[in-house]
Amino acid sequence: MRVISYNLQKHRAAGELAELAAVHDPDVLCLQECDVQELPEQVGDLVLAEATQGNRLGLAVYSRASTFRVQAVKTIELKKSLHDRIARPAHERVLGVRLHEIDEGRELIVASFHAAPLTALNSLRRHQIRAALTQLAELGPGLPQLMVGDYNYPVFKENLGHTVREHGYALTLSDDHTYTRYRVFRGHYDFATSSGFEIERVTTLPQGLSDHRPILVTARLD
Repeated sequence: MRVISYNLQKHRAAGELAELAAVHDPDVLCLQECDVQELPEQVGDLVLAEATQGNRLGLAVYSRASTFRVQAVKTIELKKSLHDRIARPAHERVLGVRLHEIDEGRELIVASFHAAPLTALNSLRRHQIRAALTQLAELGPGLPQLMVGDYNYPVFKENLGHTVREHGYALTLSDDHTYTRYRVFRGHYDFATSSGFEIERVTTLPQGLSDHRPILVTARLD
């Protein structure tokens, strides 16, 4: 299975989605910072499974209609940072979709995630990640689960990896930095947490109009 995750930087990179889908042929596309009202219903062979409605800038998940049927969706609010409370709050930071694989009859969960901004503490983001994984599991207890997105966690990933492993999940970084706008903030912001998947690789794709580079996660069900 091939999953692309892309933070569109306030919908700026939305025009790149059709080419990304054509070149890399993903089965699932997970977006962050998108203007939901401006999203197309279809990107190449991918159909919009669900998008959030409560955020100024939302989340979306597309899936290949010939491969998957959407069984259920779940939007999740997480503990807010001070920035969220002062600025326009991001009500929904996780969008999970339970998918039924048509040919094999298997089911799995894929989610798009956007953590609190860098002004928040890493401890808050770790809390958000744990809460997100726990609530996503409610879509189907025991099902394989893959959460990709913008984790806003460029440093001290050892602590995050320990937290994720204690929770029964694996953390997989991409092969190159995903945020390059400011040299001081460069790092791996966009990556994957998973359970029940073998992550073969996470490839950082070329820079587009966004300040984040998209990532391509290649995974197999265990």
